[in-house]
Amino acid sequence: MNRRTIDRMEHTFSTIIEPFRIHSVEPLRMTTASQRADAIRDAGYNLFNLRAEDVLIDLLTDSGTGAMSRDQWAAIQHGDESYAGSPSWFRFEAAVKELFPFNHVIPTHQGRAAEKILFTALGGAGKVVPNNTHFDTTRANVEASGAEALDLVIPEGLDASLIHPFKGNMDVAALEAVLVERGADVPVVMVTVTNNSGGGQPVSLANLRAVSEVCHRYGVPFFLDACRFAENAWFIHEREAGQGDREVADIVREMASLADGMAMSAKKDPFGNIGGWLALNDDSLAERCRNLLILTEGFPTYGGLAGRDLEALAQGLKEAVHPDYLRYRIRSTAYLGDALDRAGVPVVKPIGGHAVYIDAKTLLAHIDPLQYPGQALSVAMYEMGGIRSVEIGTAMFGRQPDGSERPAAMELVRLAIPRRTYTQSHIDYVIEVVTAVAGEAASLPGYRMVYEPAALRHFTARFEPIG
Repeated sequence: MNRRTIDRMEHTFSTIIEPFRIHSVEPLRMTTASQRADAIRDAGYNLFNLRAEDVLIDLLTDSGTGAMSRDQWAAIQHGDESYAGSPSWFRFEAAVKELFPFNHVIPTHQGRAAEKILFTALGGAGKVVPNNTHFDTTRANVEASGAEALDLVIPEGLDASLIHPFKGNMDVAALEAVLVERGADVPVVMVTVTNNSGGGQPVSLANLRAVSEVCHRYGVPFFLDACRFAENAWFIHEREAGQGDREVADIVREMASLADGMAMSAKKDPFGNIGGWLALNDDSLAERCRNLLILTEGFPTYGGLAGRDLEALAQGLKEAVHPDYLRYRIRSTAYLGDALDRAGVPVVKPIGGHAVYIDAKTLLAHIDPLQYPGQALSVAMYEMGGIRSVEIGTAMFGRQPDGSERPAAMELVRLAIPRRTYTQSHIDYVIEVVTAVAGEAASLPGYRMVYEPAALRHFTARFEPIG
């Protein structure tokens, strides 16, 4: 056979091959149903409160939970811990600017620190911050400043079962209406790529261009919440007309070129166990943000990170845009989502990049949204098989700034897949457990919240089953 024929055949094989092999392993603790029932009760039926050793498959988050590569571990040995001007900082800064060529790069210990700095500088009472959909820490930091967090995802993004290639897109007409009516109150517009709260759905390059044009026409800065930039760029590469022949890194650079800045959690696509940054072009805003950084995070050449962390992230940024990795990453997530869909479990479609989102509102239709159907489903999956997931619904987003509560737009349970961590057999086990729980869905009880903190309540709230 000639080479062209072999290349065509290679892409028809259905088996997902991990583009890596395992070099070291860590043990998992097997638990009994009785042990899990005791653990989740002691945790106040909140999976955040569980001990990690009591979890078999941990799909709580893909943030900081991935496996670092051989080359990242090697890079750690180059870490220079000088307080100021470390060579590790300059390698990190160059790696960031290679993909995101903003004038200023401000390192932070994680993404929410970048958000805190940005919205301390730009937020305040009477302000409104539009986003396609704010995730939890972004919304909390906007609201903590006194500003309003406004979600403007396209209508298709709120329909879990609807097939649309870019359900994370911002509603550009709705954005322009806000800017016409309240432009003086909008300090910044953000777009989250991919749209985490809406099922990990991507945003198209065309939509980013349109948002950028509207923002700049009205003189409003446009920022990206870019935690999963590589996955979003891969979806653009695969789904958007005219983008299939481009390098993923080039698509990322164009995404960045459309914006005035970005907030970043490097614990996602760059394979960091910790880290983040704020990057932007405005000199005056950058100075204000650096002053806040020094006050709360550290000197501008380390920003709360060790030199070894900066080195690992610099290497991780190179690996994040590799096409073999991204092909595997997106296909392996779809493997889980497609299997659940075939089994009749309602999931957000099309399947997103970093996670599979179960539609708890449809699966547990007998549970009122104010009795937290997503929390009920998450608890049941842990009790059944030791799987830890996270509710993205009314428990997370139901409480309003005035203290009232209303149902969230969607009631989802997210199965977030850590990068390069679990094998296909782990995912096959997840499929079995989730399918078994779905078969018992009608018997699951709702929950009431018996304790909630003042902010980001879902992290530490405690629940009890009703009945």
